[in-house]
Amino acid sequence: MRLDKYLKVSRLIKRRTVANEACDAGRVTINDKVAKAGTEVKVGDIIEITFGNKTEKVEVTAIEETVKKENAENLYKYL
Repeated sequence: MRLDKYLKVSRLIKRRTVANEACDAGRVTINDKVAKAGTEVKVGDIIEITFGNKTEKVEVTAIEETVKKENAENLYKYL
């Protein structure tokens, strides 16, 4: 799955366009490498997102095309 879509489906970022802009600005890394929006996400990848001075670091635990809001947190775990 594309990184921008995963960020939206998992609700780490609310909108896909915002996820796309964050990737283009270099604020998202996968396994310590700056990632573009089209980068493929796999189970076990470590995603780090920088929001201003705050950083979120998560590990991908599952990938699904669609998921309900209540189950979105099952797609990742915080590190």
